[in-house]
Amino acid sequence: MPTDAEIAAKRWLITGCLGQLGHDLELILTAAGATVLATDRPDLDILDSAAVSAAVADFKPDVVLNAAAYTAVDAAENDEDNAYRINATGPAILSAALAAHGGRLIHVSTDYVFPGDATRPYEVADPTGPATAYGRTKLAGEVAVRELLPDNSYVVRTAWVYGANGANFVKTMARLEKTRDTVTVIDDQRGSPTWTADLAAGLIELALSDAAPGLYHCTGSGETTWFDFTRAIFAELGADPERVRPTTSAEYGSATPRPSYSVLSDRAWVEAGLTPMPQWRDALSKAFEQHREAFLPAE
Repeated sequence: MPTDAEIAAKRWLITGCLGQLGHDLELILTAAGATVLATDRPDLDILDSAAVSAAVADFKPDVVLNAAAYTAVDAAENDEDNAYRINATGPAILSAALAAHGGRLIHVSTDYVFPGDATRPYEVADPTGPATAYGRTKLAGEVAVRELLPDNSYVVRTAWVYGANGANFVKTMARLEKTRDTVTVIDDQRGSPTWTADLAAGLIELALSDAAPGLYHCTGSGETTWFDFTRAIFAELGADPERVRPTTSAEYGSATPRPSYSVLSDRAWVEAGLTPMPQWRDALSKAFEQHREAFLPAE
């Protein structure tokens, strides 16, 4: 992992700083003493090419960490044009600005670019095939970034993200634990829960590394189901995991299909010499140890 001095030696621009990941990126960078321009839509609209170009030209970032995204999977089905603008056009504008003015781009993508029907962890070069509007728009963003900034861009796919800031699955389950006797959760979708603090640290390490530009996967290590993830959350809350009941995707009946298999291989990440991510269960315990109050529902 890079030292604080190595982090502080660079200039960092964050987009989407109000989100879960952006929040943790800013915390780590500022704690290290780095020069950081943390932005969200009120400060910098990544769809405004003139504003983006001016920000990059004026601030002269060594690294842009793009954590801005349209992540509402269900809403994207009826709002694909808007999702495309944020998930594809925005990253293209950032890439063009960096191509003109210099700087490295770390762009965050998703497991949803894959069809979600695999039986072993997806490698970075495996065929894509998104089954949702959200996945299609995120894949378009990947393509734009790599085409427009091939020598200085890194696309990092992640999955099942939760953090102390903002809404997420962990906070939803904590709220339901307080309001229901039992909670029914899907047990036939597999993935790797990813704590944003770990992900943020990994992205910063990647940005300062000698890793080749291209595609990478970065999630919590190991895999589980939403059902077993929820049981682990209940355990961290001091609640009885037996109150969590399993169901199937078919019985749950989501309007938008979710991947049945979202596990991403970290082979490319490790082969690039980057630090493997912590095991997902250990990360969950650490998240509760450090930010327990943030995950609990308001009284």
